[in-house]
Formats: sequence, structure tokens, C-alpha cells
Amino acid sequence: MLFEASLRALEGLMTEFFHSCTTNERKREIEELLNNFAQQTGAWRHCMFFLSNTRNEYVMMYSLTVFENLVNKMWIGVASQDKMEIRSCLPKLLLAQHKSVPYFIRNKLCKVIVDIGRQDWPMFYHDFFTNTLQLIQSPALAPLGLVMLKTTSEELACPREDLSVARKEELRKLLLEQVPTVLGLLTGILETYWDKHSVIASTPPPSPTSGESMELLGSLFQGSQYSKLLCQPMAALDNESHQLCCLVLECLAHLFSWIPLSTSITPTLLASIFHFARFGCDLRPKLNGQQNEANKVDRARLGLLAMTCVNELVSKNCVPMDFEEYLLRMFQQTFFLLQRLTRENNAHTIKSRLQELDERYAVFSLHPTHEGYFACLDIWSVFLDFLTTKIKSRLPDRESVLNRYKDALGLLLREVLNRIQFRCNQAQLEELDDETLDDDQQTEWQRYLRQSLEVVAKVMELLPSHAFSTLFPVLQENLDVYLGLQQFIVTTGTSRRLNITAENDCRRLHCSLRDLSSLLQAVGRLAEYFIGDVFAARFSDALAVVERHVKVTQISKLGKHAQALAALQAYSHWLAQFYSEVHSQNQSQFINLIKSAVDASSPLITAKVPEKLMLSACHLMVSITSTVRPVFLVTLPAVQNIFNLITTQNQTRRLPQEAHMLVCRALSNMLLLPWPNLPESEQQWQTRSSNHGSLLAALTREYRILRGTVNITSRQPGLNDTVIQQTLPVLRDIVDSVSSESTKSRQICYQSLQESVQVSLTHFPVFIQQPDVTDEMLAFFLTLFQALRVQMGVAFTGQIIHTFLSMFTREQLAASILHEGSAGCRVVQKFLKILQVVVQEPGQAFKPFLPSILSLCMEQVYPVVAERSSPDIKAEMFELLYQILHQNWRYFFKTSVLTSVQRGDSEDTMENEAQFTAAMQAFGQSFLQPDIHIFKQNLCYLESLNSKHKLYHRKLFRTSMLFHFINVLLQVLLHKSHDLLQEEITLAIYNMASVDFDAFYSAFMPEFLNGCHGVDSSQRAVLARNFKLEQDLPSFTQSVQRLVNDLRYYRLCNSSLPTGTIKL
Repeated sequence: MLFEASLRALEGLMTEFFHSCTTNERKREIEELLNNFAQQTGAWRHCMFFLSNTRNEYVMMYSLTVFENLVNKMWIGVASQDKMEIRSCLPKLLLAQHKSVPYFIRNKLCKVIVDIGRQDWPMFYHDFFTNTLQLIQSPALAPLGLVMLKTTSEELACPREDLSVARKEELRKLLLEQVPTVLGLLTGILETYWDKHSVIASTPPPSPTSGESMELLGSLFQGSQYSKLLCQPMAALDNESHQLCCLVLECLAHLFSWIPLSTSITPTLLASIFHFARFGCDLRPKLNGQQNEANKVDRARLGLLAMTCVNELVSKNCVPMDFEEYLLRMFQQTFFLLQRLTRENNAHTIKSRLQELDERYAVFSLHPTHEGYFACLDIWSVFLDFLTTKIKSRLPDRESVLNRYKDALGLLLREVLNRIQFRCNQAQLEELDDETLDDDQQTEWQRYLRQSLEVVAKVMELLPSHAFSTLFPVLQENLDVYLGLQQFIVTTGTSRRLNITAENDCRRLHCSLRDLSSLLQAVGRLAEYFIGDVFAARFSDALAVVERHVKVTQISKLGKHAQALAALQAYSHWLAQFYSEVHSQNQSQFINLIKSAVDASSPLITAKVPEKLMLSACHLMVSITSTVRPVFLVTLPAVQNIFNLITTQNQTRRLPQEAHMLVCRALSNMLLLPWPNLPESEQQWQTRSSNHGSLLAALTREYRILRGTVNITSRQPGLNDTVIQQTLPVLRDIVDSVSSESTKSRQICYQSLQESVQVSLTHFPVFIQQPDVTDEMLAFFLTLFQALRVQMGVAFTGQIIHTFLSMFTREQLAASILHEGSAGCRVVQKFLKILQVVVQEPGQAFKPFLPSILSLCMEQVYPVVAERSSPDIKAEMFELLYQILHQNWRYFFKTSVLTSVQRGDSEDTMENEAQFTAAMQAFGQSFLQPDIHIFKQNLCYLESLNSKHKLYHRKLFRTSMLFHFINVLLQVLLHKSHDLLQEEITLAIYNMASVDFDAFYSAFMPEFLNGCHGVDSSQRAVLARNFKLEQDLPSFTQSVQRLVNDLRYYRLCNSSLPTGTIKL
């Protein structure tokens, strides 16, 4: 009666809990009641009664959760008699109710029983696995047995950490002993059901099914006995047989994920799996028309599960004993399935007997959907990469290898080109979205075109002449249409329009122009295959392309300028090589090309032109000035016009900022970058330096005027800020463009910038309270330090550093860092980056700043960020600390190499010990924080310092810090807070311990174990005994993993013991 009353009360509570009208507060009350009930001793008896006497699913799930919690967390404290009763009653309950309860209740009950087996099998639950095998062999109970088997594989083969390592190893060994028996049973089930239902489905020849299978196989399997197996008719499974076979394949897939495959896979098992894979390849309606959509889905699922098994075999690099037979069968079966997949959708078969590549091409051409097309492109990309690598490794017989695939690659190229052309594929291409950007900032159409052109480029790399001869005529055809539009342009006053009105002509023109745009991109993508060693051999082809590009750019305002300019820009390296090849010969052809390109693009550099077109022209100018660098460029009238435009423009006529920056960079490049093919004496540096100074003076005119007008008490925030934020990005871009150039280029650049740099330093204190302006200034100074610090000189660089250090007080830093991701945070980041550049500078020039920089880092920045997440600033601060330590090691350790050899490492001459200790403590504290990126970065820094400077061996670190770091890292492993870094953490612990293994084993380990709470003395002794005294990395790693696992397991066990339990 008591149990009955409890059941009714529980049913009422569960119904109330899940009722839509129940408040959250009431739900919390009910949840507390249920949790308290579950913690009571003997609650499982009530739950056993509930499971046997209720149909309420909520009550059943709650009761099973109580059992699950009991087994996984409190089993060690349950009385032996109670364990026996539970082990006896739950399987009986499963057998009695597995058909009447919902599947999720059945699965949960199976898991609880498996959890018991995980704890007690085989010593206390000897028939656990035997019972499962008996269920599988019973026709009526086989589905239940397979669910138990799969759950056993999931829970016992790779158990969670609530078991000791010894128990995990024991379970795996026990399971491996059962693998042959299990695989034999599963293979038998698959064979039995296939044979049984194949007999039902088979028809006497000549049948459409049998004949078709033979035709599909073709000559590949002619005369092979194995072909008879492949040609067996498809089995017609009823619903129960289908579900059972699905369960078998699910079990096999999980087993394959952990068993040793090489000794377990038999030809019979492999054949059975592939038999069922055929279900996913033939989803046409049956001849009697009885297959509905549900049957299709079921058959597809069966095929999918079978292929999952195959993928497990392939991904694990399975190499059975009879490998050649296995490989042959794997290929035959896969090829057969591929043929089934590439069959036409009607009842006809593919008549041609294709080779393997032709099969791939068939897959390609039969995929009308975009996703299917992308999948095929991925397959082809992998194959083309493989073929390219293979040919590069076999240069002597390159042609013979290529000839085998030439026809297939030609078919592929033509098909891809057809796919991207509107005149061939308009209906599908019109469906693609060309407006919405994805996560990669490209539209669906752009992605489609880009992936297609990548395949075209890979074919071009293998067959350049063939690919070009295929692509160029198609481009020429569309170019002719485009160039012919001149005759249809009608001029009325100042406006011009295209006089084509016929609907069909407009549609054809639309397709042709879209295709021209795509083909221009395609030809641009191929530019890299015309330079280098093949320049001379492919010169005429490339010249034809470039000349046509230039011709397109010369036709004004017909809409394809942007694509033509971008395609021409792609050939800038070819133009540079052309310039290099003809510099001592007749240059007229080259000069005409450059002049035509500049003449065509310079009129587009104006605010009146659409921005996309203007930016394309600007980018082309930058490429010509930075890559080609012709001597005569600056003398061209078109270039002179651009100079005049930029140096005389005002705010009303100013170009958009991005275009303005690009044009300024191009003009600066003309004057700063060395001309190719000319000696130093002919570079005209003096004239160019004067011109560059004039250019920069014009660009910074308004900025330099601020020097006399801006002060702390009165200024014009709007106007001044705008001038600063417009000017400094341009100067920064110019400096960045010469950062890797010759010393002379950088000298001229700094001479032109010198006054602007002085103005910036003067302005800095004025704008310190304005983070957005300060951010721009520091970005400029950072670029200066990175590119021109030598040219600035030690004295002025020191003045800049001194100004910055004096301005960034602790209060200023705190105010800047207060809002994460703000302009203030970016200011501090850039400031720290500048200091990183300073401390990495070799020599003694900037050493006097080290104490101030360390003081700022440890006394001002670190206290502010220590209690905040501030990941970006922390990353920069710790990199600064690392660079200080790495680049200035002798600031802390004065010991010379000779002294180290004579005295040994034990007598380090230590200086600035307090600052070194503070830096190490900061690193140690970072390992207690949750930010995994900072943790990984700092762990790498410590390992680097040890590798380069023997950090862990230094006396101060070894005697007062080493064990603290090891302890922190072990605690991190125990708390599983940074599990993604297990390997890195374990390696660091090993490197620290290897400094003195004797001290680690004799002093640290006993101290560490004694300090571990939640374990008793006998458990500590077991942990110490299991930590092997090995000094190689693999053994040490295994011991650390075992220590962490077993320590967590002991804590879990001890926490689950009933209150008052006496531990012996």
C-alpha cells in the first residue's frame, strides 16, 4: 500500500511538473522533492515497483534516472544483497516490458543494465555478456539483444572517467575476447536475411534486374566468380527484417570504430556489408509499383548505414592478413556501387563501359543540382591535386602519365566552362543568388564561379596549351560581341545609350555579357601559368590575352571595365617579366601596352565614376607601380593628370578614402621603389626624393597646419579630428608599402614624412583623452616603428617612447581598458605592440628603457587586466613580457657561456630578480584563468624560453618556482578546464620534471599526493605505486594520464559513499 501511494503521488507530481500552467517556482519545488527522494537509502525499491506498475512515461524515465545515478555514483556503497537483487530484477523487467514501453524507455533501461555490467562484469555479474549473446541468437529477442550489444560497445569500449585505468583496460581486454564471436553472429544475421529475401526476390533469367546487373559490371569483372555475388538480385526485406539489419549495421559501425580491424575483417563480412550498401543506390519504384516514399527512405537508410561501416574501414587504414584479396574486393564493390549511382534515372542502363575517370565524369554530368555539382567539384579537386603531385614526382614520364588522363580532363574542362556560361546553362545560373553575402563574404554565384574556376586552373596547370586553346576561343567569341556593341551606341547631347530593343537580342546580349565577365575572371585566374620558366614558350598566348584586355578597357562605359581591369591586374607579374626581358631591346610594344592601360584607367579615377569601377582602376595603378615599375611611367600625361588631381584636390572634390589611399600609394611607389634592370647610379634618387617630398607636402598640407593651431585648451574637434583620421591612414599605407624595400627607399620616405611625424608627436598629448584619434595616431607610430625605426634614429625614437610612457599612467590605462573591444582597448593594444618592437631591437640603444617598460607592464597594465577578461590586451601584454625575457635574457642572467661551462648552471648570476619573479608569477596566474587561448599562448612562451634559454634549469626557477608550475598544470588536468590542451600541458610537465627526475619522484610526487583532498592514504599509495618511475616521454605521459584519471575516479567513489562509512 505504501508503494502504491507513493506511485500515485509521483504520477501526480510528474504530471503537474510538465503541465503548461505550472509556474517555474512550483517546478523548482517539485524538482527539489524528487532530488531529495532519489537520495534516500532504498529509493531504488520504490523505483522498481514504479517501473513494474506504471504506464506513465515521465515516472518511468525518472525511476530509471534514479537507478542510473545509483549505479554510476553510489554503487560502491550499495549492499551486496541489494546489488544482487537489482542485477536480477532489471533484466527480467526488460524482457517483460521491452515491447510495451516506448523505445527511449527501453534504451534507457538497457543502458542502466550495461552500466551495472561496466561495474560488476565478470566477477559479480558473470552472465552479463552471455545473456546479450543469447538474446541476439533468439529470433524473437534479436532486436533487443542488438540494442544491448550496441550500448555495451558504446559504454564499455570507451568508458568515461568514472572508472580506474586498470578497470578500463580490463573491460577492453574482456570485450576483445568476445569480438570474434560477436562478428560471427552479426555476419550470420546479415547473410541469413539477405539469402532468405534474395530467394524471394529473384526471378529466372532473362530478367530486367539480372540482365542490368551484368551489363553494369561490364568487362571489368568478366569471368570473375565474384561477379556472381555482385549480380545477385536485390533482397526484398519486410519491415521487421529491415529494422533488424539496420541494428546489425549500427552495431558493426560502432565496433569498427575501436576493434583491431586488421585481424577481424573477413571477406564474407565485407561482402555482406556491400550487399546492403546496394539499397542506397537503387531507389527507383519497383516493377509492381509498390514502393512508396517511406520505403525509399528505409532503403536509403539501410544503404547509408552499410556505407558508414565501409567508411570506418577505409578511414582506419584497415590492412587485413589477406590484403590483396581485401583490396580487390573493396575496389570491385565500390566500383559496382558507383556504376549503380551513375545509372540514368529511367529504366535504361549506361551502355558505354567507362573507365574509372569516365565514371567520375558521368557522376559530374548527371548532377543537375548545385550541391551535387559542388560535391563533384570537390572530388575532382582532390583527384587533380593527386595527379599534379604524382606528375611532379615522376618528371621523366610526365607525358605518358598525362596522356592517360588527357581525354577525361578535356571533357571536364569543357563541362565546367559550359556550367559557368549563361548561354549554355542559363536556367540554373539564374537561380543563384548574387546579392546575399555568406560567412566568407561572397554570394552564392561568386562561390559557384570561384570553385569552378579553381578546377579550370588545376586543369590548366596540367594541360596549359590544351586548356588555353579551349578557353580562348570562347572568350574571343564573347569579346567580339562586346566590342561590336560600339556600332549600336547612340549619342544624344551628352548622354549615350545602347540602341538594342528586340527582346531576343537583349536576352542573348545579357547572357553574352555575363559570360564575358566570367571568362575574364577565368583568364585572369590563369595568369600564373604564363610566367617563370614558361614565359617564352607561352608568350604569344599571354600577349594576345593582355592586348584584348587592354582593348576592352579602352571602350568607354560599356559595363565590363571592372572585370577587364581586374583581369589585366592579374597579369602584372607577366608584364613585369616582359619588361625585364625587353629592357635592352625594342620596348615599343611594351610601352604601348602600359601607356594604353594607363590611358584607359586614369579617366576612371574620379569621384564621378561608380566606386567599384574606380577602385578597379586604382588597384591596377598600384599593381603597375609596385610590380612592373616602368621607368617612363611618371612621364606619361595620364599619370601627370593623376598627380595634379591628388595634390590639388580639396574636401569637396576628394576621392573616397579607399580610392584616395590607393592612388597615393601608387604615386608614392613611382617615386620610392627602385626601377628594375637599372644600376644604382641611374635610379635618379635625388630628383625622385625632391618629387616625393613635394607629393607628401601636398598630401599633408592641412595636417601640418594643425601644429600651430591645436592646443589643449582650445581646438576644433570635428574639423581637426577629420583631418587627422583622413591623413594618417594614407601616411601609414605609404610607410607600409616600403617596409620591405631597400634602405634608400625608406630613407627618402622618412625624409618626406619627418615633419608630419613631429606634428603627430606634438598632437599626441592633446588627443590622449580621445581614443578614436589616439588609436589612429598609435597605428601610425606602430607602422613607423616596424618599418622606419632605423631611419628615425635612436634619439627621436627615445623621445617618442618617453612621451608614450609618460602619458600612459595607470589611471589612463584603466580608463582605456574599461570597455572591452572599445577604441581605448585598441589604443592600449597598439601601445603594447610598439613596445614589443622596441624590446626586440638588437644592440644597446633602447636598453635604458627596459626598466620603465617592465615597470609599466607589471605595475600599471597587469594590475588593471588581471581581474578582467581583456583577452586582446592580455595577449599583447604577455607577448611583450615574453619578448622582454627572450630578447633581453642577459638583463636578468649575466652568466656568460664560458662561465656556464666552467661553473655549471647552478651558479647563475642573477640581476633584476624581483622583476623576473613578478613576470613568472604573472605567467603562473594566467594558468588559473579560464581563457584557453591565453593559456596556450603562455604555455608556448614558457616552453620556448626553456628551449632557447634553459628557463626550467635556472637556479631561481628550479628552486622556488618549478614545483608550483607543475602543481598548477596537474590541477588544470584534474579539473578538466582546458582539456583541448592535454597534450601540450603533459609535455610541459614532462619538460619541467626532466630537469631533476629524482627530485620530482622523491619530493614533488609525495608532496602533491599528500595535498590531494578527497582520497585516503591507501588510495594515495596506489596512485604513487602506479606512477612508474620512467624517464621517457611516452611512459611519463601514460603515468600522468593514469594519475589524473584514477585520482578523479577515487574522488568520485569516495563522494558517493553513504555518510558514516568507515574506510579500512
